[in-house]
Amino acid sequence: MISPDHPLASWFLVIAGTLFLVVIALPLLLMPLTWARWFGWRLPEGNNHLTVYFGRCLGAVALAIILTAARFVSRPGPAIFDLIGWVCAGMVVVHTWGALKKAQPVSETVEIGFYAVVGVLAMWIRFNALG
Repeated sequence: MISPDHPLASWFLVIAGTLFLVVIALPLLLMPLTWARWFGWRLPEGNNHLTVYFGRCLGAVALAIILTAARFVSRPGPAIFDLIGWVCAGMVVVHTWGALKKAQPVSETVEIGFYAVVGVLAMWIRFNALG
């Protein structure tokens, strides 16, 4: 399953995909309010249907990206690393905006560095390891 030609790219997809699956995608998809509590969010009072809906939507999108990335483990290509890079760049912007507005818990601000590192690593693999 790991590509003999691009083992670093394959392992990156396996490790990052598994981590995001367990920490982000499945919890958001299956139990968004519990996930929010884990990350320190204060839940709105009253009807949370919209919050649950958007959490599950984001979880479904994250799951789709992870499942797509999993298809590239044995034959990594630049396109999946471009997608990961763009997603990480977007998440850095979103989380930075939230930090500047002081509208998110500290755990979300810490994620800025996490998304930056994953995005830079994905782009390094894309342009150096995959050629």
